[in-house]
Amino acid sequence: MNEIQIFSPATVANISCGFDVLGCCLEGIGDVMTVRKTGDKGIKITRIIGEDLPLETEKNVAGVAGLALLEKLTIKPDCGFEIEIDKRIKPGSGIGSSAASAAGAVYAINALLAYPFDNFELIDFARAGEKLACGSPISDNVAPALLGGFTLVKSADPLKVLKLPTLKDLYVIILHPQIEIKTSDARDILPKHFPLTEAVKQWANVGSLVHALHTGDYELFAASLHDYIVEPYRSKLIPGFFEVQRTALEHGALGSGISGSGPSIFAFCQGIEKANRVKQAIDLVYKNKQIPYQLYLSEINTDGIKVLNSK
Repeated sequence: MNEIQIFSPATVANISCGFDVLGCCLEGIGDVMTVRKTGDKGIKITRIIGEDLPLETEKNVAGVAGLALLEKLTIKPDCGFEIEIDKRIKPGSGIGSSAASAAGAVYAINALLAYPFDNFELIDFARAGEKLACGSPISDNVAPALLGGFTLVKSADPLKVLKLPTLKDLYVIILHPQIEIKTSDARDILPKHFPLTEAVKQWANVGSLVHALHTGDYELFAASLHDYIVEPYRSKLIPGFFEVQRTALEHGALGSGISGSGPSIFAFCQGIEKANRVKQAIDLVYKNKQIPYQLYLSEINTDGIKVLNSK
């Protein structure tokens, strides 16, 4: 291959109880990226559609992630790469905008080099882009983008990521208020210390959520979607958060919380009929707010990044 076009999906990170460790992959929401080989070595960002983002390689998460991959190669390629990004996930949306670009870049470059790395190894390169975006090399968005489904970051150093099972017939509603919350700002608002009692409840929920995914237990999954650590602080940044969350639960959602660092809000539902009912209820609530918004309904994408075209 000399050129590849991919769809790099949006993701939900944290999933209430799993701050910086849990994530899942969305279907139908994401960026389209085209990467091609060139005669000039290195990486160039040649075009970005949809958002005003830096074209300089070292200032763009896709460029930084790609450079991290090239640095790790034992045999350096006798070519370079051009990257075009059709940016369909707004930066600061809370559904993995920077992760989609970083994961997409390393996936595409890896494919053009005949797959010297597997998708688990690519996570390490993609999180170099996340470090540029938010100051920390987090993996909870790039991991599900690359692996699909639900993922758990077991360890950051050394990096160890687990792919988890996915509940059948699970849907996600995403409400994205059109305001921007930078991940770095959302991290700064969090206190440095938390009560031990709250921490114990939080990691109990992480364990029970993982067990629920393995056993297909929707009731336990719903009971695990509670955040005692981050939500009390970040919810203050999101207009109407508790009203949306309450509405989702009243109309049958399994649980609702902040997607990533916000402002997007997620709601999980069992079955498409219930998901549509929750989506309509959330829509009615937010129509009364003086804030533009987007509303999505998505299945869980169990494949991650998808190849659209190659030649």
